Amino acid sequence: METPLSTTISSQLTDITGLRQCGIFPAGKEPSIRTLREWTKLRRIPSHKVGHFVYYDCAEVEVHIRTKLKVPARG
Repeated sequence: METPLSTTISSQLTDITGLRQCGIFPAGKEPSIRTLREWTKLRRIPSHKVGHFVYYDCAEVEVHIRTKLKVPARG
């Protein structure tokens, strides 16, 4: 019997530079490290803290950005 927890364990965690380079942002338009740290601090993107290190799951961040992090158009 497969549990939902098994899908979380198989996911890869990466650091902030790996998050910028994993391909979820358009080429040449990746947010800066400062912006990603600010989003993490404000809890706009999901992160995992292990000790004093912060790691990200690229798939989890991509789903969160596509569904919840919306910027309204200028009007």
